[in-house]
Amino acid sequence: MLRHALEAQGHTVMEARDQPEAVAALQTNYPAVVLSDLRLPVGDGFGVLRAAKELDPELPVVVMTAFGSIQDAVAAMKEGALDFLAKPVDPDHLLLIVERALAMRRMASENLLLKEELAARRGAPQIVGEDPRLKQLSIALHRAAATDMTVLLEGESGTGKELFARALHALSPRADGPFVAINCAAIPENLLETELFGYEKGAFTGAAARKPGKFEMGHRGTLFLDEIGELPLTLQPKILRALEEKSFERVGGTTPLKVDVRVVAATNRNLKAAVATRQYREDLYFRLSVFPITIPPLRERPGDIAMLARHFIDRFSRDLNKKPPALAPSAVEQLLAYAWPGNVRELQNCMERAVILTEGDTIHARHLSLSAHATPNTTPEEASVWEQIDWSGSLAETTRRVVSEVERRKIQRALEEADGDRGRAADILQIGYKTLIAKLKEHGLEG
Repeated sequence: MLRHALEAQGHTVMEARDQPEAVAALQTNYPAVVLSDLRLPVGDGFGVLRAAKELDPELPVVVMTAFGSIQDAVAAMKEGALDFLAKPVDPDHLLLIVERALAMRRMASENLLLKEELAARRGAPQIVGEDPRLKQLSIALHRAAATDMTVLLEGESGTGKELFARALHALSPRADGPFVAINCAAIPENLLETELFGYEKGAFTGAAARKPGKFEMGHRGTLFLDEIGELPLTLQPKILRALEEKSFERVGGTTPLKVDVRVVAATNRNLKAAVATRQYREDLYFRLSVFPITIPPLRERPGDIAMLARHFIDRFSRDLNKKPPALAPSAVEQLLAYAWPGNVRELQNCMERAVILTEGDTIHARHLSLSAHATPNTTPEEASVWEQIDWSGSLAETTRRVVSEVERRKIQRALEEADGDRGRAADILQIGYKTLIAKLKEHGLEG
């Protein structure tokens, strides 16, 4: 009767006849709620409660007992049960308690995610701009959001890939589900697998209880895998399987777990080049790039720079409880002349510093601290070429940015020398025509 009442409301129910069956089910599955009678043919509900709490202290357990044994139910609640039901069970009351237990479970997961994401959320820029390429990107986002396919966001560091991923989630049918983000480059290789897939109790020293991973936490929502290009080769087959089969095992576990999660990945690496040099699995690359979206760097949409600057000025002025200062023409001129190697993130940091430094009602060029930096049109005679490089991040990230920029400029010069003739440009560069076409697409030079 209980199973039919719950299934009628769309819940999936697993049944166990006694404590040993219940403990076995807990160890091979991951229920959202446990509903147990205190009296069982073998064992009792207290044993089920302890087994559930041992595996996951946050797992809600509801116990059932005869009306005359309310004292037992109170004892169970002291041991960690969420609530109790007196028999005979009223189905409406049962559904109410189960819904409350599920809501508490969701709240616990959301609180954990909020703690992890609070720092990122506070300083994250909104998607602002009117550049035609940005509008095309918005159209692509809407199209991708309507599907459940895997999306690969490509773009330089600081272009706001996580913000686009959040927009994609908000536009999708999964908007009411969780948005779970993990930076694959920020977690040591030996810990990344447990962060992604979770672990069982006793899987390693210190694993005192079962812990869900990001794939589980993203169930019925979106999982954002940032810096997917930094994924270790040893972990790539497991990610591929999780994407293809929606199935994985926790570290230390042997039972495959099914999960309903939509994956959005992001990279500032050239994954095609990494595949060519066998640093990245080709099958994983193709699985990730079902729907690739390239986010343009800030230098390629100069019309948005002043708009973004004013947006950040307004935001940081509100945070500081001060009147938003105006942008002097000299400041706008310098903003438009600068290369912005760190993209929108660098502009955001620049405007935050300017708002703090400005004591009057106008931000001048001197408040920007950009005069010492090179601009896109700076020649070696005017400033050192090294001043144009964004030195942030790891050695690998800096090297990739430099190589990518050199490649882009070399292709531009070849096209200019060939008067726009792509065949001649390919000959000048001594590469194949198809390779040139791919490079043009990669660097956003197709127009």
